[in-house]
Amino acid sequence: MSNLPKLSRRYTLFGLGALASLPACETLDPAVVNGILGGGAGFGLSQADAASGIRAALNNGIGSAIGTIGVFDGFWRNDLIKIPLPGQLSQVQNTLSRFGADGLLVELEQQLNRGAEKAVPVAKDIFVDAVSSLSIQDALNIVRGPETSATTFLKGRTQTKLAQAFSPIMETALGQTGALQLVGQVEQSLSAIPFNTGLNNARGNLITHGVNKGLDGMFYYIGEEEKAIRANPAKRTSEILRRVFGTQV
Repeated sequence: MSNLPKLSRRYTLFGLGALASLPACETLDPAVVNGILGGGAGFGLSQADAASGIRAALNNGIGSAIGTIGVFDGFWRNDLIKIPLPGQLSQVQNTLSRFGADGLLVELEQQLNRGAEKAVPVAKDIFVDAVSSLSIQDALNIVRGPETSATTFLKGRTQTKLAQAFSPIMETALGQTGALQLVGQVEQSLSAIPFNTGLNNARGNLITHGVNKGLDGMFYYIGEEEKAIRANPAKRTSEILRRVFGTQV
């Protein structure tokens, strides 16, 4: 018999008993075993629980993000994610603003943000599909990770694919808001200004910039929702969220 203190032996036996009571066909990842023996978030979780909890957290984050920023003024009046003009256009805007002559560029900046607001809701299915592809092993690694580990994982695995899929959506949205027509007017107007050195692929840069910043805004709010679920019991609005992220003692 080991020399472990009685209390320690008691918890060890409790943990082993919990393991023994599991169905024979269910296998557990070492992280889950540690959760059972060590207590804390993840206590007594099965692999299916962990995967369901992470997917639920991400789906909640996606829904929250779309509801917050995929609306009129969701980007434009939001200092946290408002999209500035890209590169050269931003520099020209700053220069012209000194003379009160940046009205056209302010309008273009607003329309860029309007494009993102229109594009975000259309991206919902893309994000949902990405969440559904999350593997059980991925979920087990995430459940005990840092406060935005699920969001970071989702971004790392899907951002390139999402950007490719999001680009035509953004281009269409920018066309509908008039931003692409407006950038042509800006280029034409700037061609007559002496200090202007010209714009390189302003249309393409505007679309790419809008896509990247639009996705950044989405991931920011998904991450904020994940942090809230981990930290605030009131945000755990379903049994699986309470089971996965609730602290057991």
